Formats: sequence, structure tokens, C-alpha cells
Amino acid sequence: MILLLVAALLSGTFLAAGAQAAPGGDRPGHENVGGKSGLSRVDLKGWAKAQLKADRARHDKQRQKPSTTRASTTTGLPATTTLASTAAFPVRTATAVTRQAALLQADDVAAAAAPATLVLYDTAGPYGQLGELYAMAAANLAGHFGTVTAKPVQQYTAGLVDSYTAVIYIGSTYYCCDVPDAVPAAFYQDASTTTKPVIWMGANIWNMANSVGVAQFTQKYGWDPTTSYYEDGGSIGTVTQVTYKNQALTRKIPAGQDGGVLRPNVLTGPGYPAVTRVAEGLDTSNSHTFGWAVRSSNLTYLGEIPFAYVSESDRIIVLEDLLYDALAPATTERHRALLRLEDISPNSEPSELRAMADLLKANNIPYGINVIPVYTDPNGTYNNGVPETITLAQRPQVVSALKYMLARGAVLMDHGYTHQYSNVANPYNGVTGDDFEFYRAHVDASDNVVYDGPVAGDSTAWAQGRVTSALAAFTAAGLPKPTLWTTPHYAGSAADYKVFSANFNARLERSLYFSGTLSGNSAGPNVFIGQFFPYVVNDVYGTKVLPENIGNYEPEAYNNHPPRLPADLIASAKANLAVRDGFASFFYHPYFPTQPLKDTIDGIKALGYTFVSPTSL
Repeated sequence: MILLLVAALLSGTFLAAGAQAAPGGDRPGHENVGGKSGLSRVDLKGWAKAQLKADRARHDKQRQKPSTTRASTTTGLPATTTLASTAAFPVRTATAVTRQAALLQADDVAAAAAPATLVLYDTAGPYGQLGELYAMAAANLAGHFGTVTAKPVQQYTAGLVDSYTAVIYIGSTYYCCDVPDAVPAAFYQDASTTTKPVIWMGANIWNMANSVGVAQFTQKYGWDPTTSYYEDGGSIGTVTQVTYKNQALTRKIPAGQDGGVLRPNVLTGPGYPAVTRVAEGLDTSNSHTFGWAVRSSNLTYLGEIPFAYVSESDRIIVLEDLLYDALAPATTERHRALLRLEDISPNSEPSELRAMADLLKANNIPYGINVIPVYTDPNGTYNNGVPETITLAQRPQVVSALKYMLARGAVLMDHGYTHQYSNVANPYNGVTGDDFEFYRAHVDASDNVVYDGPVAGDSTAWAQGRVTSALAAFTAAGLPKPTLWTTPHYAGSAADYKVFSANFNARLERSLYFSGTLSGNSAGPNVFIGQFFPYVVNDVYGTKVLPENIGNYEPEAYNNHPPRLPADLIASAKANLAVRDGFASFFYHPYFPTQPLKDTIDGIKALGYTFVSPTSL
């Protein structure tokens, strides 16, 4: 089954990115993928249960040992150290070759200085498929900074860390009890002795301490992972908030699917270094706070893997910003905003397009316009049962309005060919703008949009045919060739994404990343992680992806998603101020009134964001 979460895309551990598409009457539908991101076709409940069972077993085993540590802080005590400024980690330039994820240089980073990141992930155990999904998410983020190599942690060899600027380890398999430790001792040793930044997420940090010696670990890092657990007072509690850089970020995990967050046992007394609580977790079950992310020496540790159940104001923002400490610590703070107008087609109302152009020109806002070059209603759903297909060339008034927009700061973008698939419901009615074009989906009995897999006949040749036809339709209408692409409803197959990459300079969207992309061994055609980004990345498909991270204006609830008003978009933009060089990127349908758009723009600008053109990135 698909667990509905964001998408963004994609959003610790899993969840299926559910498309926020909804029938729009005679208007195009919605693009946002649920405002979240996460994993598809993953047994989150089973993983969480196994995670907590193993942690309790480790806890019970530790209770039988004599105490080896001195005084420690409790989760209710204030932080040992608060984060006042970003740490200046040493950075070393190195080159790297990724197996199937050669990532291009990020913008604003000189080629000679591009950092190289090593991402290590688990593949062992009954939930080993998670490792690759999380590794892709981490590699995509690191792709903002430079080159990335992702490989199973079992393949680590002594000294490998020395060839990289920083290393990220994602502990998704809990090595304990009946699951033997698959992490090489060489990695534990190198992680503890290198001066390179190490970012560690999730499980097995206690195994590192046991491997190198608990005394050695605690004396270097100031906390004891062998006596740190997911439980606080006998239960995992309810961690619903993470505070970072004065931003209260959300953490929303459905009941029964929370694998917990490790509560670091920070040690006090002579001989222990200070531990910086970089981000504070709040357990609302008992009001305890604790270090959701802690840092000492070269190690930054996050108590969970924050890639599932992610929203636009989620705790993933902490990781997105912490990567700057490891990979680009000298980055200057700035905050940019992106706007695109969505689902414009030959059936759009020219007067509405001109009104948008006038508003945005008056406010000096550059923006993108996502245009669907062919409108089709194959079953006559909105045309009294009479099938209807309209091209841009057949709507000169719409084309004139588009040229009016281009002359006033707009950038033309391709939003599919017909933004629908065949004459079948996918998932609603087969009408342009309402339905998916490159992926199959249906609405279940609980009113959730469920992803079903690639469309019948999906292939490189089929996807290229759609793109070629779309570009020809723009040419026939006398419009320039778009250089940017947004996948209809943010969903396509891995083959489709590679076609888009070959035809366009970049994608502006949230995306799906499929099992097997790194390993070559797919866990199934519908196993993926959805993700969205706070900055420009070069992803594991080898494509530049421009951010869309705060969603869209939507005044009505649909498919179990609540309304999203200007205040919600502005609140998400505020949360993303924690990313030191991040974006607030959103989209708006031009059939809505201009006032909510103006309110959103004014609110985002008041936060200190500067709007830029998509082509400037």
C-alpha cells in the first residue's frame, strides 16, 4: 500500500508521496504532491516495530552491565551548549565518481573548490531497501555543493574518508540482536579519527562507541551512545517539534509508525568536551527537551533519519542547513524566492493571464509560466459529452496573452504535453490538468490518491515522443522553445526523468527517486522516495532541479489535504529562513484571484526574500 505523506517528496523513514491532484471542473487541477515527501511501498509500521524492539533489547542488555560513565544530563535539562554560529569544519577538495549518480557542479560553487561527499548506507536486514532510498535523498541534497559518491557501507575500506570533504552515514538498519553488524570496523575507526566532518543519522552510533572503545568515544565527543536510547521514561514519547535557529519546525509521524528519536546521554564532569545541541527536540508527552541533533569534535549526530513524513515546515530543514557546515561553511546568508504560474493551457482565460502579468510587473516580480501546449477532454467531461482537443495554435488569444507575459518578466516552461493519460481516469477523468500524464494513479475508498506505477507502454521512446510533440506545439504557436520542465503532478518513471534531463536545462519541481537507481537492483517499479529541495540540486538522475518547497495556494480541502492559504505559505517561508542560502519557492494557479497572490508575495518579501527568475539559477 502507499502511505500518504508529501513528496517531496518527497519526507525519517518512509511514506509514499501522494499526489495532491483534484478535479478542477473546467479548470486545471492541482500539482502539489501532498505537501510532503516520503516513501512508497514500504512497511513503515514493521520497520518502526523492529527498531523499537531492538532498542529495548539493547537497553535491557546494558542494564545488566556495571556503569562505565560518570554523571550525565537527562532529557529534561537545558542544553550543554547552544549553537551561536556555524562551525568552521576543515574542508578538503577531492574528486569522486558516483556509480550511477554522477552529479554536476552546484551553482555558485567554483569547479576547483567543489566539495566531494561520501554517502554510506545500509542494505542488510529485512528493511535493507530503505538504505538506498535514503541515500538518494542525502545524495540529492549534497549535490547542491559538489560531487557525490553513494555506496553501501559494507563496501567501505580503510582510509576512504580521506578522499572526501565530508562523509554522511545513514543508519537505517538497527544492528543488534538477531541482525549482525554490517558496518566495517574500518569505518568506525576512521570516523573516530578523521578530522573531516562526519554526519551520522539514525542507528548504530552505539556500535561505533563499542568498536573504538566507549572511553575513547566519550572523551572525544562528550556523550555516550551506549547509554542513549529512543525511549524516555519507558516509552518513545511524542516528539512533535524540533527547534533550530529560532524556528519551530514540525515533526508529524502517524501513530504506530514512529521508530523513535535517540536521546543523547550527554556527559558532565571533568574531562568531557562540551556538546552543542544544534537542534532541540520537544517531547510533548512529558515536555522534555533533548538534543535532536548534537555536535562535538568532527561528529554531527541526528537522532533519526528525517526523510519521511516531511512537510514544508518540517525538521528536514535542520539537515538541509547543517550540510553547509560540513561542505560550505563560508556560505553567505541570503534568501531568494521563486514563483511560477501553473497549469496554463489553450483552455485558459486570456484576461486572467494578463491580469497576473500586470500584477507581477507592477511589483517587479520575475516568474515562470508552466504551459501545457495541448488541452484535451477525450470523453467530453466538461463539454457536454463531446470530446474536445485544442492546441495553442488554435487559441491565438491565449498565445497573445502568453507573449504579453513573456514581455513582462515571465519565463516559458513546459508542463508536459497534455497533462493527462489517454481517455481513462488517471485518477479522475482524463482531462488536461486534472490527471497524471506519466504515471498511473487512482483514488481509493478513503479519498486518498494512490500511486499505481508507470503507465502502460512507458519507455524512453514513449516519453521522448511526448516531449517532442510538446515542443512542436510550442513552435507551431510561434512561441520560443522552453528550456525548463515541470513533470505533470510531479510524477514520472526513472526512464521518463532521464528523457526530461536530455531535453531541458533543468526541472522545477518535486521528484520521485526509484529503487535501483544507485544499486541497479530495483525492489519494484513503484518503490521510490519523493523529495523536494530548499535550494538548487544536481540529483541522482544527473539533472539540475530547481526548488519548489513551500507548496501552493489552495483555498479548499481535497483528497484529505487541508486548505493552504497565504498565511500557510508565508509560515513555511519563515521556517525555511533557517536554511542559510535557501529558497521560498511556490506556485499559483492564474484562475484564482490576484489578491491572495499579492498577499503571499508581500508576506514573503517582508521576511527578507528577494524574488529571482528561474533562468537565473
